Amino acid sequence: MPATGRAAIFGSFVLDATDATASVLRDRWVVTEGGRITAVTAHRPEGADIVLDAPGRFVLPGLLNLHNHCFTEAIARTHTEDGAARRNGRSIVYTVLLPLSRRGLDIMTREERLAIARLGILQLLKGGCATVMEGFRNGLAEMFDAALEMGLRFYGAPYVFSAADPRAREDGSVDYGAADDGAADLAAWDRLHAAWEGRDDGRIRLAMGPHATDTCGPDLLRAAATRARALGVPITMHMAQSAGEVATIRARHGRTPVEYLDWLGVLGPDLLAAHGIACTPGDLRLFARRGAAMVNCPRVFARSGTTASFAYFAAHGVRTLVGTDGYNMDLLGELHAAAIISKIVTADATAASAPQLIAAVTSEAAAALGRADLGIIRPGAAADLTVIDLSHPHLQPLSDPIRALVWLANRGNIDAVMVAGRLLVAGGRYLHGDEAAITAAGAAAVQRIWDLPEARSAFAN
Repeated sequence: MPATGRAAIFGSFVLDATDATASVLRDRWVVTEGGRITAVTAHRPEGADIVLDAPGRFVLPGLLNLHNHCFTEAIARTHTEDGAARRNGRSIVYTVLLPLSRRGLDIMTREERLAIARLGILQLLKGGCATVMEGFRNGLAEMFDAALEMGLRFYGAPYVFSAADPRAREDGSVDYGAADDGAADLAAWDRLHAAWEGRDDGRIRLAMGPHATDTCGPDLLRAAATRARALGVPITMHMAQSAGEVATIRARHGRTPVEYLDWLGVLGPDLLAAHGIACTPGDLRLFARRGAAMVNCPRVFARSGTTASFAYFAAHGVRTLVGTDGYNMDLLGELHAAAIISKIVTADATAASAPQLIAAVTSEAAAALGRADLGIIRPGAAADLTVIDLSHPHLQPLSDPIRALVWLANRGNIDAVMVAGRLLVAGGRYLHGDEAAITAAGAAAVQRIWDLPEARSAFAN
């Protein structure tokens, strides 16, 4: 997918590239060429191949969503809300998501897997994301194909497991089984790294993806971290996402999940851990000292009545980001949820402020990846932009565009998305494929999984 050439995008508001307080420039043109931003100017540029000059637009750095699952959450969608698919109040991870995702990969054709990947990436792009870190079973390599084809900046994190097929017992405890899949999964990860790392001028990357503290043993976690650091790739995993996980790690190793990762040498600035809702204040202080990042995904927990508070992590000095977890790939809606849940939990109207949350999906997220060229609008940075239409009636009258973005906007306000100088979304529509056809094919592929007897049993409530 070639770059668009020279593009000029007008913003009634442009997030300031140089001000750490996230101030806003008024009436500026952002000019891109050759995959890079070349100018931010008050003067209309000449000779652009593409011009976007509608009024009332807010031009942001391309938003970064650093924890998502296109496949597993597609399986869960509309089956798991209102307490459905839960047993004894326990998480659906081991009762639904992992078993059905494994079974689904066994029965689907390559084209069906690709259809689900395309549907997920379409939702991500239309939700405003320019960069996504995506965790998935290593049998779903089609995620890379879809990201390459559709233009997303992609950090694929194929899972590595010690226990790849855990199952919940009737009492809610988890049987992890006796199999150790670590060596095979690391070998599969290496093959994917050799095939995909750095494709399309570095737009396609890999992250090391140990699934979670309770599904990865000490030897695998040490080996995975060592391999990641030798290759200079980030590490991402689920951590302290339930009380059950904490109890399991305590029983096995006499530590909390954070202490477990620190004991193994995994905890560090290259780790992006998701969820952390069962972390203690002491855990978070240790986490912050090691410089790791936490990705807060509030809405996936809210569906089960659990408050995952951005402010809880940030208050302990943790670099805190926001991701969608795949449940509802509306990153602006996720920011709103992070704000409102944090304020309710803390009873503090100043917690999780709008500038802080925008940084969590722009500059702070880029810093967690070690990418000085992402999450910022300035000459020389990557030409990744997310453009928001603030002219809608529900966003007017407008005084502060940053607050409006977090408190009033949603995916319906996404006007344009550019990645590496390629215009992927304009006027809210994906430009390089038939949205209806992509949607229908992806939904049909998921239906094949829903039709399985084990799916019908899991969703019978």
